[in-house]
Amino acid sequence: INTPLAIVIGMVYNFLPYMVLPLYVSLSHIDKSIIEAAHDLGAGRWQTFRRIVFPLSLPGVISGCTMVFIPALTTFVISALLGANKILLIGNIIEQEFTAAYDWQLGSALSMILMVFIILNIVVEAFSERNAKEQEVDS
Repeated sequence: INTPLAIVIGMVYNFLPYMVLPLYVSLSHIDKSIIEAAHDLGAGRWQTFRRIVFPLSLPGVISGCTMVFIPALTTFVISALLGANKILLIGNIIEQEFTAAYDWQLGSALSMILMVFIILNIVVEAFSERNAKEQEVDS
């Protein structure tokens, strides 16, 4: 407790389902005959994963990263409990600006910067999903 490792373990424990569930859905939709065809054509396990499984599961990876990134940026309770407010994340700083320092202008500015990062993440996800759908249609 009160170490950066404790915060990382707590955040992984908290946000792991948000990454695993989209990956599971994405991997479950991959047709097993495609993997069998890759093995029949001489691809090894690593080649099959790199060229078949990972590209087909990329929408799940991107969705999972987004589902983890957004709440991980804004969390402040995990680092407050496991880090005893010694290790600060951006969520802790924003919370302290509003509650302890009463500097609402700085807290609002930091919140807007955080919101820009979240919007950029959503835009990148939207473009990558659109590109994935276009590649699906082309093939």
